[in-house]
Amino acid sequence: MKVLIAALSLFTAEPTPDYEPADTLYHFDSVEITASLKQDDVLRTPISSTSLNMQRIEMQGINTIKDVSLVSPNFYQPDYGSSITSSIYVRGFGSRIDQPTLGVVIDDIPVMNKNSYDFDFYDIRRIDLLRGPQGTLYGRNTSGGVMNITTLSPFAWQGVRLMAEYGTMSSARASAAYYVQPTQHFAVSLAAAYHHDGGFFRNSYTDEMCDKGDGGSMRLRLQWLAGRWSFDNALTASYTNEGGYAYRHYNSDTATYDPIAYNDPSGYERLSINEGFVAKYEGDKVRLSSVTSYQYLDDTMTLDQDFSPKSMFTMQQMQREHTITEEIVLRNSNRQQRWQWLTGLFAFGKWLDMSSPVTFKRDGIEELILANANKGLHTVFPDNNIDIAGDSFVINSDFKIPTYGVALYHQSNWQLGAWNITAGIRFDYEHTSMHYNSNGTIDYMFDLTMEEYKSLTTKFEGSEAQDFFEILPKLSAEYNTAIGPIYATITRGYKSGGFNTQIFSDILQVKMMNDMMGDLGVYLDNVGTTTYDSASATRYKPETSWNFEIGAHLSPVEGLKVDGALFWIECFDQQVTVLPEGNNTGRMMSNAARARSIGAELSLSYTYRGLGLSLDYGHTDARFRHYNDGKQEYGGKHLPYAPSNTLSAVAAYTWQIGARNLQSITLSADWRGVGAIYWNEENSLRQPFYSLLGAQLSMRMNIVTLTLWGRNLTNTQYDTFYFKSVGKEFFSQGAPIHGGIRLNINF
Repeated sequence: MKVLIAALSLFTAEPTPDYEPADTLYHFDSVEITASLKQDDVLRTPISSTSLNMQRIEMQGINTIKDVSLVSPNFYQPDYGSSITSSIYVRGFGSRIDQPTLGVVIDDIPVMNKNSYDFDFYDIRRIDLLRGPQGTLYGRNTSGGVMNITTLSPFAWQGVRLMAEYGTMSSARASAAYYVQPTQHFAVSLAAAYHHDGGFFRNSYTDEMCDKGDGGSMRLRLQWLAGRWSFDNALTASYTNEGGYAYRHYNSDTATYDPIAYNDPSGYERLSINEGFVAKYEGDKVRLSSVTSYQYLDDTMTLDQDFSPKSMFTMQQMQREHTITEEIVLRNSNRQQRWQWLTGLFAFGKWLDMSSPVTFKRDGIEELILANANKGLHTVFPDNNIDIAGDSFVINSDFKIPTYGVALYHQSNWQLGAWNITAGIRFDYEHTSMHYNSNGTIDYMFDLTMEEYKSLTTKFEGSEAQDFFEILPKLSAEYNTAIGPIYATITRGYKSGGFNTQIFSDILQVKMMNDMMGDLGVYLDNVGTTTYDSASATRYKPETSWNFEIGAHLSPVEGLKVDGALFWIECFDQQVTVLPEGNNTGRMMSNAARARSIGAELSLSYTYRGLGLSLDYGHTDARFRHYNDGKQEYGGKHLPYAPSNTLSAVAAYTWQIGARNLQSITLSADWRGVGAIYWNEENSLRQPFYSLLGAQLSMRMNIVTLTLWGRNLTNTQYDTFYFKSVGKEFFSQGAPIHGGIRLNINF
């Protein structure tokens, strides 16, 4: 009853913030109050979308963004590596490194670094995933869509929430939260969570689980009302320390996998702190919103980059980033007017300090550097060699990368009888620069002319800068029928450009070899490992796309909802990950391709008494129109890494028991299918379509809910990732059968 009163209080004469009741905590029919900074009702948005309420999030065990892949068409985030490495693919497009295709917004605060995307969900009130470019309202790096995440508000529900879960492989999760409203105008919540992952995969070289890890987070939220003003302040902090990288070598000659075996430590450690302040004013004619955030990220990735028992080379990437954002949105107040409009101004500044030392060890010195240098030298001096002293040396690469941006946007919606017309435009400007300092020292000897080793220091230092300006329009028409709206939409999106920091070790290797040969008075062609020998070649520009879409949101009969869409995307200056020729140690992004994607999405949901059924299917045919890597033309080939099909079917039934100690029992089963996934541009390797079966049994007993759950119950074997390093191929396998027991207490 308290939550119903809280919901009704939002419509009193005194203006209040747009909070949603946590109705599913009490297990009665949903009373939705859907509002955000830019959209009053996402369900009426003329674009393909998936919305998950708290009940479904908890019922299906959606604990991270990766788990949304279970239920959303043409949305895929594979579970591999660590929290920094797993990329998101939407409608055929994604990115393994650098800029993401999906924007993430938490309680109206945009998450500005994709390294923070993989975080633990707890007390999540609602998830809205909008597919297709959202550049007009959200700007950069939303060419695949936007995920809006809303956390539970202390104005909507007061009490204590506890959760404890234990799973196979000694995995565990726990969370605790306290929600209180001391006065009519002030509410506060404090929540914390912890997880431990025991790991699924063992490194046979160290005889340890390589993907185990621990993490914790907290969230303090203060909300208060002051006349026409409402304020919402959220402080969140999270820490993770995890292993990962269960990569096994693939022998292409025998089509077999070697066991996971590498000798150097690998893992990921991250500390993030976010402070967000939202102020809203409800006037007689206009609504004003201001969103201010400060975001801090400090993380370290450590890799055995050859993923073998040999002592080849390792890499660390240490980042420290400070980000400040400010967004002001002005909207009309009367939600019943035929003309609805909003105008916004967004500005941000990011200051990134990065250090990426690459350590070459003895095997790597012999196989990656000396073998290449002496091969060229032997064309002139067939009986002589160069040698490098010591068991290791380090190539240091330090970067300072500030980025600034500002955008002005407007969107209007006109209601003309049964028609709704929406038009918008965004002007987006961004400036980014990079100061780099890469250096390394080796002791070398040429046995023809030198009797002892000589020290050689190579430096590569300088600056680069880029400016980007994009115009992002949007136009949609929606016709409201008796059973729901039918729409057509044209939108433009873009991914920001930037700099390739991972290629600097290759550049310095080339310069180091050339300096050494020049010191000897010997000049040879093709001594280095890469053709990228200047920092200007490390720049890449934005990727842009046009999305054409038609669809419908229909309710033909009571209890049945049908959402469907057909889309066609044209992508220009596509950012593709390329590997320089030779025994490379780095990789880089290049605007080397043009591509297109066509596909369809269908979502069905049906509820009748205690029965709930849902079906979500997405099909994508994404291909290169043109891409030539200097060796081969890939026009007509499928884009790598994104699945051609995603399929999710969920069935749940609730028996209302009504006993004193047992109110209800819910049994649910879910089936997810993904594939085919092509792993390379040649399309010579692929993961065929595979399916995963899951099930869950929940028993609600007053304030306690006990749940038993299982995933991949058929123990299907499948691959989630593929890559090449130093000329070898590697795969990462998906999680095997696993399950657990979860206890929720709400009072």
